[in-house]
Amino acid sequence: MISERELGEFHRRLHGWFRKNGRDLPWRQTRDPYAVLVSEFMLQQTTVAAVIPFYGRWMKEFPDIAALARADEQKVLKLWEGLGYYSRARNLLRAAREIAADDPGVIPADMPRLLRLSGIGPYTASAIAAFAFDRCVPVLDANITRVLARLFDFREPAANARGKLFLERAARSLLPESGGCLHSSSLMDLGALVCTAGRPGCPSCPVRKFCRAVSPEKIPFKAPRKTVLHERDPRVFAHAEGRVSLVLSDGPRWKGLWLLPPAGRKGKILLEFSHVVTRHRIRLEISRAHPRTNWKSFPADNLPPMPAPHRRALELLLARR
Repeated sequence: MISERELGEFHRRLHGWFRKNGRDLPWRQTRDPYAVLVSEFMLQQTTVAAVIPFYGRWMKEFPDIAALARADEQKVLKLWEGLGYYSRARNLLRAAREIAADDPGVIPADMPRLLRLSGIGPYTASAIAAFAFDRCVPVLDANITRVLARLFDFREPAANARGKLFLERAARSLLPESGGCLHSSSLMDLGALVCTAGRPGCPSCPVRKFCRAVSPEKIPFKAPRKTVLHERDPRVFAHAEGRVSLVLSDGPRWKGLWLLPPAGRKGKILLEFSHVVTRHRIRLEISRAHPRTNWKSFPADNLPPMPAPHRRALELLLARR
């Protein structure tokens, strides 16, 4: 670990670099806890570039906890459409309602109360505490994990129990006495901009003198990837008089979203469309069918919230017509 004598210099180098080079992200332009809460839900398993346009639209539609807590779930899912992992949207809505129902209706600053909210685990709670309330707590996203593993030359899988324990202790050893937002943002952007996956930009690293990694491009170690599971998903395209038939998913996948109806029997395939959900590779096989009374029809130009693969397949089929 870095000694207490060296820690002051480490902070000066790292934080000074961030003040000059840190990313100008929209949720960093405010310390509003609600804005941070929204950004952290959206950033779960999603890149910054993908989140930015969704974040802007969301904050215009639901500018505060009260506005979101009053929202209809279908409207929330529609606004989230295309961002994926829709359980995050439902959890964010539930968390907003939990906060709004609790006197005085504000986002809590302490970790135990944050962890009691829907959809908030240890990482999200730490991130909200650091970025919204300036708490000095370990924040271990993928970027920071990579920086710490290289900084301390940790040559074991970072995702197992031993790895998580070591990296949390390493993160705690680097915490300053104050300024948790600046510190965590600095480590995060160092990983995003300099200490990147693959071959890092070591010559431009502000804390290179403290790094023990001999082969940083090989760190962090990763466990072998799980086997990809292949699935077929037969669906139908039912279209008449400018309307398309859809069915409501009851979950667990895409709960609350509208899907192309399932195929009752095999017909001529109009379109094959592959997509990935976690480690499942799913092949949509879409044939034609006549509308049924137990399916709901929607105008083709005014569709309800749909998962991206089904919406994309429907757009391709409608374009052909």
